[in-house]
Amino acid sequence: MELVLVSMASLLAGCIDSIVGGGGLILVPALFAVYPGAAPATLFGTNKSASVWGTTIATLQYSRRVQLRWPVLLPAALAALVGGFAGAWHVTLVDPSFLRKLLPFILLAVLLYTLAKKDLGSTHAPRHDRQRETLLACAIGAVIGWYDGFFGPGTGSFFIFLFVRLLGYDFLNASASAKLLNVATNLAAIALFAIKGHVWWHIGMVMAVANVAGSLIGTRLALKHGAGFVRGVFIVVVGALILKTGYDAFLK
Repeated sequence: MELVLVSMASLLAGCIDSIVGGGGLILVPALFAVYPGAAPATLFGTNKSASVWGTTIATLQYSRRVQLRWPVLLPAALAALVGGFAGAWHVTLVDPSFLRKLLPFILLAVLLYTLAKKDLGSTHAPRHDRQRETLLACAIGAVIGWYDGFFGPGTGSFFIFLFVRLLGYDFLNASASAKLLNVATNLAAIALFAIKGHVWWHIGMVMAVANVAGSLIGTRLALKHGAGFVRGVFIVVVGALILKTGYDAFLK
């Protein structure tokens, strides 16, 4: 019964994750509810071991229909991988709790900006030459990758917003591009969790199957309905993140 519950949560998380990220909002609380006695690090590691498969499949699905800018994104993914390791290392030295109260306000600023700029991300028009675009993408990958390793909530949303705002991508292309960088940061996290023995592989693999199924559903929805649909889901997920992180920071 426990596996059924977390697998259902993983399927829904994979669907949301493949569109705009934020699947952890669903899967992580489900894992904590079903396995209340487990170490938090083990549940986080198990979550990553499942979600990385859905994110990888989403990346492959998007790449067949969306023209990903591989010369830009591959160096950015490498930067995200390095950033993820660096962030995970820093969290062993510095308490990340100072970000807990700051994060809801950062996410609120992202949401308000997106709502105010109604045309933001509606048209795919990269605005930089290849060299500058690559440098900016690598900077995004390194900084948000570090954040993912150090703290984590909202990583996918930050990737998408910055690709839209700084690089001129539409929401669909930004979401597709963010998936590749998310794979890199997830791999960094899994490696570190695995080294410390914080992954339940037998549970993670079952959840991975459900996560991939959800990812296929979400990717098809995003490709079918386009940038406007992705923008709408982005707004809903960021709103949910604001509520969740605000509750964790000020009410919990």
